[in-house]
Amino acid sequence: MSYETALTIKNVIEKIHKKEYLLPTIQREFVWDTYQIERLFDSLMRDYPISSFLFWEVDKENVNNYEFYEFIRNYNERNNRHNPKASINGDDKITAILDGQQRLTSLYIALKGSFAYKLPRKRYDNPDAYPSRKLYINLISKSSSDDLEYDFSFLTENESTEKDETHFWFYVGDILKLEEPGDVNSYLLTNEIFTEYNTEQAKFANNTLFKLRNVIIEKGILSYYKEASQSLDKVLNIFIRINSGGTKLSYSDLLLSIATAQWETKDAREEIITIVDEINNIGNGFDVDKDFILKSSLILSDFKDFAFKVDNFNKSNMLAIENNWESITKALKLAVQLVSSFGYDRETLSSNNALIPIAYYLYKKQVKDSFITSNSNLEDKKKIRQWLVLSLIKRAFSGQPDNVLRPIRDLIQKDINDEFPLAKIIDKFKGTNKTLIFSDEDIENLTFYKYGQGFTFSVLSLLYPTLDFRNKFHIDHIFPKSLFKKSVLKKKGLTDEEIKVFQDYTNYIGNLQLLEAIPNIEKQDTEFEIWFKDTYATKLEQKDYCDKHYIPQDIDLKFNNFKEFFEKREELIQNVFKAKLQ
Repeated sequence: MSYETALTIKNVIEKIHKKEYLLPTIQREFVWDTYQIERLFDSLMRDYPISSFLFWEVDKENVNNYEFYEFIRNYNERNNRHNPKASINGDDKITAILDGQQRLTSLYIALKGSFAYKLPRKRYDNPDAYPSRKLYINLISKSSSDDLEYDFSFLTENESTEKDETHFWFYVGDILKLEEPGDVNSYLLTNEIFTEYNTEQAKFANNTLFKLRNVIIEKGILSYYKEASQSLDKVLNIFIRINSGGTKLSYSDLLLSIATAQWETKDAREEIITIVDEINNIGNGFDVDKDFILKSSLILSDFKDFAFKVDNFNKSNMLAIENNWESITKALKLAVQLVSSFGYDRETLSSNNALIPIAYYLYKKQVKDSFITSNSNLEDKKKIRQWLVLSLIKRAFSGQPDNVLRPIRDLIQKDINDEFPLAKIIDKFKGTNKTLIFSDEDIENLTFYKYGQGFTFSVLSLLYPTLDFRNKFHIDHIFPKSLFKKSVLKKKGLTDEEIKVFQDYTNYIGNLQLLEAIPNIEKQDTEFEIWFKDTYATKLEQKDYCDKHYIPQDIDLKFNNFKEFFEKREELIQNVFKAKLQ
């Protein structure tokens, strides 16, 4: 390993842009957020050290033996999180980055690209929730943060044009255009910095822009080591040694890197990224990650020890997973499709670990794609759904999930020719802290779940065992939430004490139902009594609705009678829970 003189940031960015610097498959993906990038640039401007880098020089004779990826330029949390695979012609040697990828990607995004993250309170599948942002520096004021000196910020184009007495935003990437020192003065003069702002601000702007140019273009601050060995084993060992401390590389990323190096015919990184994206796009969307895929692969492969540790990612285990990859991924996708057909998605599936026993069962049964829609296995799917709902409500996978996954896997192995072993799983955990049996206190607690909580859908699912969730259902407020504003309640003549009770009850199970999307949209803010009588005209229709949604019989449905309605419905629901769960 040799030590090289430092490079300028401009020089490194040019090499990244020309694809002279690439990423080996053992590298994880980009994981930094905007604050970390802003902090990096603040450190550079304050002459703080940002550590050295480790490069791997791959001779052109060996370039085609490995897979490489390009640096990501325009990062988008929703649809552009993955590095593109590099196209290698084999005519030139490659410099691969072993240590420093996060910092170099951050520099590249800041100077040549963009960063799009989700806006709060917008749905993840809304494209408008991810506006493109670039890195800017405020030329006339310091940062208001105690931790930072310079005011770097990722802004949209509209935000960057907003100027006032304390803000003048300069796009950091434009510093590459200021090739000569005199270009800095020209920029400041052209933008009237010296005339529009006071002396102190103009001086700060002058010093800041010259400093930024010096840091990016002139000063050689990126020092690095270069490894010239062509042995992947040696390079992998160096990589692990550098990153095994846990601060620079997450443990799961380390395991993925090892798996990537062990596979022989498939690109593990590419395969795992692909299956993660495919699963997360099923139904209304899920939220699994590469950790889930790696863990599931160990369990489905029937390895005795499936703990998340380096020893289990040995050569023989990884080759076994590679050889069964199509069957493993098919089972995982079928499991998620099945759970989606039960009405679950990323918002309501409170533990991804609950997918693994289902996937293992489908894997061992070698079921076909038609399993999801077939009517010949309704009882089997009913048992799987019941187990899923119970285990999620009881939070069976909190704490040490392996202590739940292992015995369930053993039970499925022993009864693989029968249906899903629901009764045996319940019996196995009876009397433990993972029991799926409900006490009176447990049942009473079920009605304490509220609108917006992840477990609420599972609790409501107990009340609707026969719903066809291939249709879209919403969690609906029976008495519309909009009517519980204090001003509205005042107009209805309620006392302060009654208002407090009404508002306290609004979001609990007693006022919630599962309603198909279209009727729920049509219902909107209509008072329940009016909507009920308009929607269900005959006595038979009204009775059917009340039976289906556990509406108390012979009760006044007027809004001002909400308290009595809620308490009687909650009591009715608790009795239903007792009948179903005890």
